[in-house]
Amino acid sequence: MTAKKALFDVDALWALERLGAPSLSPDGAQAVASLSRYDMEKNQGQSSLVLLSTLGGEMRTLTHCGEKDGAPLWSPQGDLIAFVAKREQQGVKDEQPQLYVIAPDGGEARRVSQVATGIEAFKWFPDGKRIAFISWVWPGLKGAAAQARAVQAHKERKATGYVTSEALYRFWDHSIPMGRVARLHVLDIATGKTRDLFEGSDFELSRTEPDATSFDISPDGRRIVFAFDPAAEKRIDNCQALAEVDVRSGEARVLLQEDGWDFSAPAYSHAGQHLAFLASHQGLKHTAPRQLGVLDTHGNWAVLSEDWDYEVSAPLLWDEDDLGLLFCAEERGRRHLWRFDVKSCAAFVLFRGGHAASFGLEAGTLVVNHDGVQHPSRISVLEVEGDEEGLGAQWRRIETVNDKLLAGIDFGREEEVWFKGANSDGKHGDQVQMWLVYPPGFNARRKYPLMHVIHGGPHTAFGDSWHWRWNHQAFAAQGYVVACVNYHGSSSFGQAFLDSITHRWGELELQDIEAATDLLLQKPWADKRRVFATGGSYGGYMVAWMNGHVKPGRYQAYICHAGCYDWQAMFADDAYTYHAKELGAWYWDDPAKIAAQSPHAFAQHMKTPTLVIHGAMDYRVPDAQGLAYYNTLKARGVDARLLWFPDENHWILKPRNSQLWYGEFFAWLARHDKGAAKR
Repeated sequence: MTAKKALFDVDALWALERLGAPSLSPDGAQAVASLSRYDMEKNQGQSSLVLLSTLGGEMRTLTHCGEKDGAPLWSPQGDLIAFVAKREQQGVKDEQPQLYVIAPDGGEARRVSQVATGIEAFKWFPDGKRIAFISWVWPGLKGAAAQARAVQAHKERKATGYVTSEALYRFWDHSIPMGRVARLHVLDIATGKTRDLFEGSDFELSRTEPDATSFDISPDGRRIVFAFDPAAEKRIDNCQALAEVDVRSGEARVLLQEDGWDFSAPAYSHAGQHLAFLASHQGLKHTAPRQLGVLDTHGNWAVLSEDWDYEVSAPLLWDEDDLGLLFCAEERGRRHLWRFDVKSCAAFVLFRGGHAASFGLEAGTLVVNHDGVQHPSRISVLEVEGDEEGLGAQWRRIETVNDKLLAGIDFGREEEVWFKGANSDGKHGDQVQMWLVYPPGFNARRKYPLMHVIHGGPHTAFGDSWHWRWNHQAFAAQGYVVACVNYHGSSSFGQAFLDSITHRWGELELQDIEAATDLLLQKPWADKRRVFATGGSYGGYMVAWMNGHVKPGRYQAYICHAGCYDWQAMFADDAYTYHAKELGAWYWDDPAKIAAQSPHAFAQHMKTPTLVIHGAMDYRVPDAQGLAYYNTLKARGVDARLLWFPDENHWILKPRNSQLWYGEFFAWLARHDKGAAKR
């Protein structure tokens, strides 16, 4: 007799292990990746490094001692794996992340760096003897010793105030380190000595979390190309340029800077004759897509993907023959791994999503980390390459992470649906995509409640992907048919579709969601008395917008997570310089235009019960937005509940907080789900 499978819930979600981006050995025979595990009782996570064979064999754990061993990279010679961690070794406890190396055969990891300002991201030099890394330093100080003294003085200070004259002073969930900038450094693996490549210059990397895609090392190891903001006043929406620094002399020169163009994610070809990068023509529109650009050694550059209506994502990786580039890009709600031919400017799918999250290529071996609605992260290797004649690529998994746990869980099926959405041109309604996730054991002869899960962005998309925070299977397991509409403004459906909502937020998106509701309510299994709408970030904005624009009673309850409520008060966010571009005016120049797109201006119509959720460390949508919305509902006598986290940002990242989040989420829906059958 077959054992009955369990329903998926928040505890099962946090019991799953999470695979990071793979890094291949130079011969392509092995991959290393981080593997994160979480303990609900301890309310914490731990990450270790694991080795995977691309030829076949069992996964092997490489590191055991660290709490968060991450971002592993194989050395070019294959003798070492470098990673970033905070550990205690030889009586010294890391206060900031440091670089460690370990032999792939195992043994004890060795701390290489003792950088007082810490290591953010890194890359190997081709000689395998040095590392280039990012660290936040005080620009007026010279030498590692001076930086160390400054770190100690900052740690011992008595005052806690943050003082600045900068336009960009905080990002996402943290203040930009006061008085510090992100710079490139070189670390000698043998001696641990470091050198600031930008010392004595005005160059710095982006202040919005620069990572390993911000720079690249030339094949001969003599130069490093990097993206930087050339403007005197740093802003989140400034255009970046590309520059190159000579590693030996420290002299830097600008390679590419064009008015209205934003350049990022540079990558040298193997021969060093070309530089690939992402190019976005911000002078045309702030929503302009990132396209594939190439620069030659003579200073000539061109956008190669100009006629390709998809946005290219970092990182960029040259194929081994330098005739093509590999990258991930979304297409109609899915994210594929592509190869773009630089001569024909044609793109070919190598791995079809689902959701291709990251990839690696060495010695002809191609691996990809991928997920989907039916499963979390997996790592697979390419067995047989597809071709243009219709032969699909064949991929083989090289790990079995989570298989045992998932085998005992009953998941619901997903369905892709297309329908006529907002009538944006006045004549023909655009086709809009919606993903449906059904409850396990769905029976079309029964009645089911509907739950909209409205995505954020707005310029992102729901797809066939696994979500660690808003998990569709966890929602469906509670008995809801989950609807995820890729409304106007969503990414992956072409630039015109994405830009259609600019300067009139809320209008077309609401038409799309309402059209989806009308379509679903025609289904015989849909219970018209049990319809709900939930959303986070821009999705939270949408449910607040719906509360002021949709007739009460159509939706039994809303859930607003980290939602934008008042666009004038939203000027406290970290991206305030984008507002006029997105809404069409500054609030002081045209207050009526801003109010027309702001949910707070329609508070007099709000009557639908709402659960409001927000985190105090959210700088993208400051928590005053959620508090103002909640207070407004309470003042109006509308049934409302508040879930506020003092230690979370735009997302809920701690296991116990996530458990509380799901508990409140489902309890709120159940409270207003009058027709719910007892499970």
